[in-house]
Order: sequence, then C-alpha cells, then structure tokens
Amino acid sequence: MEGKGFFRTYSLYLAWLVCVIATCGSLYLSEVLHYEPCRLCWFQRIFMYPQVILLAIASYKNDRSIIPYLLPLSIIGGSISIYHYLEQQVPAFAKIAPCTVGVPCNVDYLNWFGFITIPLLALIAFVMMIGLLWVGRQKREEE
Repeated sequence: MEGKGFFRTYSLYLAWLVCVIATCGSLYLSEVLHYEPCRLCWFQRIFMYPQVILLAIASYKNDRSIIPYLLPLSIIGGSISIYHYLEQQVPAFAKIAPCTVGVPCNVDYLNWFGFITIPLLALIAFVMMIGLLWVGRQKREEE
C-alpha cells in the first residue's frame, strides 16, 4: 500500500487520533498543570472537543459523509488558533480585541524554543485534521 493510499484509507481514524491527542493535551494543561484557559483557548476547545466524539463514530462506521460537516469546525478552530498565536507573538494584535475578563489571551504559559506556544500546537492539530479530512474527502469522491 502506497503512502497516499494509507492516508486516504485511514484518514478518519488518523484525524480522530490527532483530535484525541489535542484534547487530552489541553485537558492535561488545564486540569493537571492548572493552566487556566483564556477566552480564545475556550473557543478553540469548542471546535475541537466535539470532533472527538463525531470522528470516533465516523471512524467506527467508516462513514465519510460526515467530513463536510467536520471540515468547517477545523477551519474555524484553526482560524481562531492563528489569531490567538498572532496575539501572543505580535504585540499590536493584543490591542485589537483585548481579553478583559480572566486570563489575558496574549499570555503564554508554554513557550518552547521561543515560538512554540499552546495556540501553535492547537493550530498544528487543526491543520493536520484539515489535511486528513481533505484526503478522506477525496477518497469518498473516488468511490
């Protein structure tokens, strides 16, 4: 089985795996390490968490018809991640719509190598899911 065929065949399962890792990671950061999520983190979670259940059911049933409904969730969640990351890395973005309640959105609890932050990790997960769902969508169109 060639590489493309593998990803097309198992795209739902792999997207679910990425989603589970992202969800468990965010829960670990907030519930174990006690990093309080900011407002933008909550919005990213809103678009990630339901996909764990939806992708699990779709993977079990090998039901690719759910992909058009999941793609917008990942695209919107990824867009929020991009904005959140820019807010942390570019000071001018923090002034556009500052978080006025709770933890400021431009604070980064995690900063590996000077650029890897929690929103970047969320963005990577959303991009991986978009890619896997896109490949899975293409398999559906070929059938």
